[in-house]
Amino acid sequence: METDSPTTAALTLICHKACNFAEPLLQDARLDSGESELAHAQGTVAILQSLEATDDLQAAVYLSAAAKYLNKPREVLAKSFGPQLSSLAMEAHELMQLQRQTVQLALANPSGQSPAVQTENVRRMMLAFSRDVRVVLLRLASRLQTLRFMGHIRQPVPAFLAEETLSVFAPLANRLGIWQIKWELEDLSFRALQPDRYQALARLLEERRDERQAVVDQLCSDLSHRLAQQGLAAKVYGRPKHIYSIHKKMQGKDLGFHQLMDLLALRVIVSEVSQCYAALSEVHALWQAIPEEFDDYIARPKPNGYQSLHTVVRNAQGRAIEVQIRTQAMHDHADSGVAAHWAYKESGSKGYVGVMADGVYDQRIALMRQLLAWERDLQASNAELAAQAPQDDRIYVMTPQARIVDLPKGATAIDFAYHLHTDLGHRCRGARVDGVMQPLLTPLQSGQTVEIVVAKEGGPSRDWLHADAGYLHTPRAKAKVRAWFNGLAAQATMEKGREAIEKLLQREGKTAIKLEDLAIELGFKDFELLCEAVGKDEFSTRQIETHLRPAEPLPEPDAVVLRKMSRGGSASSKAGVLVVGVDSLMTQLGKCCRPAPPDAILGFVSRGKGVSIHRATCTNVRHMQQAHPERIIDVSWEAQPLSTTLYPVHVEVLAVDRQGLLRDVSEVFAREKLNVIGVQTASFKEMARMGFTVEVRNTQELSLALHGIQMVNGVKQAKRA
Repeated sequence: METDSPTTAALTLICHKACNFAEPLLQDARLDSGESELAHAQGTVAILQSLEATDDLQAAVYLSAAAKYLNKPREVLAKSFGPQLSSLAMEAHELMQLQRQTVQLALANPSGQSPAVQTENVRRMMLAFSRDVRVVLLRLASRLQTLRFMGHIRQPVPAFLAEETLSVFAPLANRLGIWQIKWELEDLSFRALQPDRYQALARLLEERRDERQAVVDQLCSDLSHRLAQQGLAAKVYGRPKHIYSIHKKMQGKDLGFHQLMDLLALRVIVSEVSQCYAALSEVHALWQAIPEEFDDYIARPKPNGYQSLHTVVRNAQGRAIEVQIRTQAMHDHADSGVAAHWAYKESGSKGYVGVMADGVYDQRIALMRQLLAWERDLQASNAELAAQAPQDDRIYVMTPQARIVDLPKGATAIDFAYHLHTDLGHRCRGARVDGVMQPLLTPLQSGQTVEIVVAKEGGPSRDWLHADAGYLHTPRAKAKVRAWFNGLAAQATMEKGREAIEKLLQREGKTAIKLEDLAIELGFKDFELLCEAVGKDEFSTRQIETHLRPAEPLPEPDAVVLRKMSRGGSASSKAGVLVVGVDSLMTQLGKCCRPAPPDAILGFVSRGKGVSIHRATCTNVRHMQQAHPERIIDVSWEAQPLSTTLYPVHVEVLAVDRQGLLRDVSEVFAREKLNVIGVQTASFKEMARMGFTVEVRNTQELSLALHGIQMVNGVKQAKRA
């Protein structure tokens, strides 16, 4: 019967074949650390063997290292080792190469991106490349081998490499349950980052080693004897404490070295789950339990699958002792994590702890659950990452300075440029991808290094905004390009307004005026906003002109000149105004207040222009009364003015600006049969202000018109000026 998994003999043959294939290529090659590439591969394979990893994964170590020395590695490896092993090796190769480039460039540019940001990007990159968890396992083993080599030859470990190991690789090993690798990664990194602290803790542990070992031996003997008396077959031995875990516990609980409760630790290995609880009962019977220090990870496994009973007890001398109780299967899983799944997959219909092997511990599902759980941990600690698309929809490319850039799948070099800097995107004219010029609309792939070619000046092309062209993929880049062209349009509008204002100032002879002061006087924060409003026709130059022209000076107190006119040509008869005490006098209606019957009116005798007729409420006539009371005379409307006499009045309308507003207001005047002889409109901040000069026979006609305008949709105010 055929099986999906190769036999042990076949696996051994595969690994041996891969080693022979890679050896000539790797023999004389060295890594940046100085380690021989062949020796590195052999060390990585040894670590994987200790984790019980299958030989195809071990073979992938040699093939992934050899891939960079092949012209067409994917085709060559697929032909020699099959598509599945080739795919595994190439994915591992791509991840290793990308991270190796990151290390090289980070060393060359230590002042680049902040460590926190770079670390977060490495986490994302690991997830993006690690759809097959075996790639993660290989990468962890490779990093551990690098640290071991540097420690062996006493070569200083770069700080960023140790920090990355603590913040990315060790937590990933923990999430996958590979404590054997996790503890060693942590201790080696801790020794590199804080050598003095590491040595101090190591000396403290060493100083009491003999005493502690004697105590542990006695505790193991006592517990083994107790369990044997109860018929429980168990292995009992002391558990070593790792220096970094001691350091973290001292920091987390703010304790001194001698205050730690679990420097003495025992581990009990039994064969059945029921025996775990039986052994726990005997431990508590033998020594005094500390209830708050008990954890049942068998009933409630950790997210990474870890299962065990943890308890802390005190012996007769008051020493605190940590005891871990688990089955052999649990122990193997705790040491090797996901690697142990291969050993237990063939255990029959049931895996360890009674879990169906085809269920939780099915190889693909279980391993991907581990990665997804780790990804959720990252998202919980990073709100920005939580808002982003799933990792499978992301790509990770690098700048020439080793900065990892996270982009959505399908992003182009222009998207990449805008992600780095807006100005870089505007001036982008080409891109070198892995050193080769590529069209700007070429989608980028994970692992590529991208260098943007820019022009000295200029901006984006409108073609970039065409959806079918494929130049832009990210919303950020599209928004930046639209903003550029919107800015050009706004600049053109502003220039149009500036030109109109400057022409007006030249025409009025006011070129010396301070433009900022003018804008503030007109209600704008600065001159640019005034130019923009004028350019958009939201504020008319007529309003600026009115503001610039000073009020007409009051007439000088010269002698009053009254001229008699014939009744037939009397201006008074045309205007329908009678001047008290004078038979016939030239009169004119004031343009400032536009009087019309039956307004209360007053007359002001002007120099050589007869009598100027104003409404009694006119501001100008009040000033005239104060300055020259002797020139104010009483006037009145004729009892029956000619029905054909028309009086121009000014109407102001304030309304919410909308399409068709002017038409609707004009229809009211037409309906009331009033002739409009002048119109001015201006819009600002979604409000429209309109001025109408209308001919009426009397103010009753005007009142009807104003009432009709008030009923127009959007009108806030309609009044006589």
